[in-house]
Amino acid sequence: MAEKNPGGHAGAAGRAPTADSADAIRNVVLVGHSGAGKTTLVEHLLAATGTIQRTGRVEDGNTVTDFDEVEVRQQRSVNLALAPLVYNDIKINLLDTPGYADFVGDLRAGLRAADAALFVVSAAEGVDGLTQMLWEECAQVGMPRAVVITKIDHQRADFDEVLATCQDVFGDGVAPLYLPVITNGHVNGLIGLLSQKFFNYATGSRSEKDPGPEYEAQIAEHRDSLIEGIIQESEDESLMERYLEGEPIDTKVLIEDLEKAVARGSFYPVLCSGTGVGAIELLEIITQGFPAPAEHPMPEITTLDGKPVKGITCDSDGPLVAEVVKTTSDPYVGRISLVRVFSGTLRPDMTVHVSGHGLADRGHEDHDVDERIGTLTSPLGKQQRGVNKGVAGDIVAVAKLSRAETGDTLSEVDNPLLMTSWTMPDPLLPVAIQARSKADEDKLSQALGRLVAEDPTLRLENNAETRQLVLWCMGEAHTDVLLDRLAKRHGVEVERIELRVPLRETFGGQCKAMGRNVKQTGGHGQYAICHLQVEPLPSGGGFEFVDKIVGGVVPRQFIPSVEKGVRAQMERGVVAGYPMVDVRVTLYDGKAHSVDSSDMAFQIAGQLALKEAATKVPTLLLEPVDELAVLVADDYVGSVMSDLSSRRGRVLGTEPVGTGRTLVKAEVPELELVRYAIDLRSMSHGTGTFTRTFLRYEPLPSHLAGKMAAAE
Repeated sequence: MAEKNPGGHAGAAGRAPTADSADAIRNVVLVGHSGAGKTTLVEHLLAATGTIQRTGRVEDGNTVTDFDEVEVRQQRSVNLALAPLVYNDIKINLLDTPGYADFVGDLRAGLRAADAALFVVSAAEGVDGLTQMLWEECAQVGMPRAVVITKIDHQRADFDEVLATCQDVFGDGVAPLYLPVITNGHVNGLIGLLSQKFFNYATGSRSEKDPGPEYEAQIAEHRDSLIEGIIQESEDESLMERYLEGEPIDTKVLIEDLEKAVARGSFYPVLCSGTGVGAIELLEIITQGFPAPAEHPMPEITTLDGKPVKGITCDSDGPLVAEVVKTTSDPYVGRISLVRVFSGTLRPDMTVHVSGHGLADRGHEDHDVDERIGTLTSPLGKQQRGVNKGVAGDIVAVAKLSRAETGDTLSEVDNPLLMTSWTMPDPLLPVAIQARSKADEDKLSQALGRLVAEDPTLRLENNAETRQLVLWCMGEAHTDVLLDRLAKRHGVEVERIELRVPLRETFGGQCKAMGRNVKQTGGHGQYAICHLQVEPLPSGGGFEFVDKIVGGVVPRQFIPSVEKGVRAQMERGVVAGYPMVDVRVTLYDGKAHSVDSSDMAFQIAGQLALKEAATKVPTLLLEPVDELAVLVADDYVGSVMSDLSSRRGRVLGTEPVGTGRTLVKAEVPELELVRYAIDLRSMSHGTGTFTRTFLRYEPLPSHLAGKMAAAE
């Protein structure tokens, strides 16, 4: 840590950093809400190690990790980006993630590729609900974490208040290692609580001196809490007793225990960062406190047929097991795969087995293919720098893997393996699109295939019933980025159209009807008469056809023809063009002709009879109803329940989930859920999630049924 080694050897600009073993690698993901300062923090760390000559600005569109044209235009991260650097002979792979909820797919990919997480919190804005949820997710898997409070030199910054919020929201084990020294809104330096030294940055370079007496009370308050927290996590059980008896504890011992507690994910140091301040201290924590890849648990590995494989570790000499955590495609460069190597060594020109399983419902077909590795590079933003290998624990980019998609496993050809994929949220915002021109239509399929390969949170649906192409997205911002990429990257213009929800029709009562198909046109004509009785069935009853013909008035060979005609008409509907369901049709009488009756004649007669029945009894439109499960913070339960009621929903009940969360269950018509993903996020400040499952069809209210029928 900085207090143990205030110097430190930085990396060099220009060449790609490399590592020969997992011990010399740290994979760190930066997590935090949009605008917290993650991308800016990466710039400071790259500059502090000499990886770049000067820091860029998000506002100027010249940062290393926000290089996509969409990111430059919107001034926010939408992609996972890698920024490697070297400090004290340790290669640090920084993974900059988007902070907006719509791009949680790239965030989860970053969590998968990393061995520790830096939670970035703005001193001017504090902790949002999404960051709290991610902290809890990391806690469930025991991921080591540290907190960086950024923007401490902002005019609205309040370090003490945000620190207290972090300790309250994140729980036990959160304690500061440094306190900022701020004079007239300018950060002069940091006070190390363990070393009780003042690291002065006022002159632009870092120097060390003793803090003044005016800081003694502040140091004592935070230092005592820090030491007690470290001792509680110490493996030396005698340490607490000695401390309580007043024995001074050697700072070196405290630092060693701190590093062990951080590495195993039981203690979470808080650091601070401002313009030109705090980078070295953070790099020390990363290199000395965060675990190497070999210390992080290996994801579950199986054979292709699902049998668990044990004994694989983060060993460069072991069997190859790597995973594609991010895929990008470019019309000119081709496909580039960002790969985390978990075991073995990846080399250029080697042949690997590519396995992808478990995402068929999102357009990713299961596949097992052999592919040849192209060049290996170590990306620094958009800059690709060649490397000669990727050892276990490292993250590299692979060019031109034509079949590999995000989430796929790379392994040896003669020993194919599969890594259990990480959890991805379901996309819940449906957006219907159509090509703007015939030329766009010809290119649309290939362009969408590339987007699906890149983004596991995107689901593509070609709805045969509504005849619409539907993109299931994470939210409005996600949709905008996808359509922008279609236009700018793939040259395909599309337009959004109103989404059609598939409705159904049924009869509202019982009646009898006749279908008469009698035509004489010279030669063979058509002759078929059938008498039907139709009646509704309970919801979910489907279709029943009952034969009550006696005396052969309809020959036996034509009875299936009547049923076939009825089924065909039910598929087309009788009023608004929607399929008909939950109907019993009884054939009880009819007439036939020895010459002019035929299979087709009785099919048409069955169709005509069903149409006539629709003129005698009301025909109801049915809408699909989903079972909804909404997980939301307790503060928003009232708002969510009120909103569900306004959507014609029926709230079934609530139940507590963990601490401070409630699961609300309800039945809601699908027509009311088209934009629910957006509305729930707004109501719950980004913390609410939901799942939906089709339940049944129910009659559409008459005032809405009239509008839907008129629209057809």
